[in-house]
Amino acid sequence: MLANRPERAGAHRAGGSDRPDTKIFHHSFEADPLAVRTALRAALARFMRQMTREEAGTLELVLAEVLNNIVEHSYAGGAAGTITLSMVRDRRGLSCSVSDDGVELPDECLFPLGAEEARPRPDALPEGGFGWFLIRDLVEDLGYNRENGRNLLAFRLPLQPLDTAA
Repeated sequence: MLANRPERAGAHRAGGSDRPDTKIFHHSFEADPLAVRTALRAALARFMRQMTREEAGTLELVLAEVLNNIVEHSYAGGAAGTITLSMVRDRRGLSCSVSDDGVELPDECLFPLGAEEARPRPDALPEGGFGWFLIRDLVEDLGYNRENGRNLLAFRLPLQPLDTAA
C-alpha cells in the first residue's frame, strides 16, 4: 500500500522540501461498502500520527463521503469496479486522489447551482446533496477530470504543520 519514491540527490527532508514524507499511500480495492470500510481504516492508520484527532475525523468524513458516493452512484446497481485511493502528506496538508471507471460525476456535485453557496437546508436537498456540500466545505483545491472513461477526483485536506500536529 505504500510506495517509496527514491530521494533526489540534494533533497532535504527538513527545511526546504515541500514533501517531507515521500511514502505515498496507494490502495486499490473493489467498489463495495465492506472494501470501503477496510480502505478507510488503512488510510487512517497510515496518517493518524501525522494529524490531530479532529483532522483525522475530518479525513474519515471526507473519504467516507467520496468513497461511498462512488460505490452508490458511480457503480450504481451493484456494477463491478475498482476504486484507487492515493494520498501523500506534505507541508500544505494531505493531498488525495481517488479514481474509478464508473459513470461520470455530475457537474452539480462540484459546482452547486447558484452564484452564492449558502449552507443548504438538509430537508431541501436531494439524496446525497449535503455530503457534497461537506466535501466542498472541508477540502481545498478540489478538482475533477474524466478522461478515457476514468474519473479522477483530487483534493487537499489542510492540516497543521507536521511539527505541531499532535
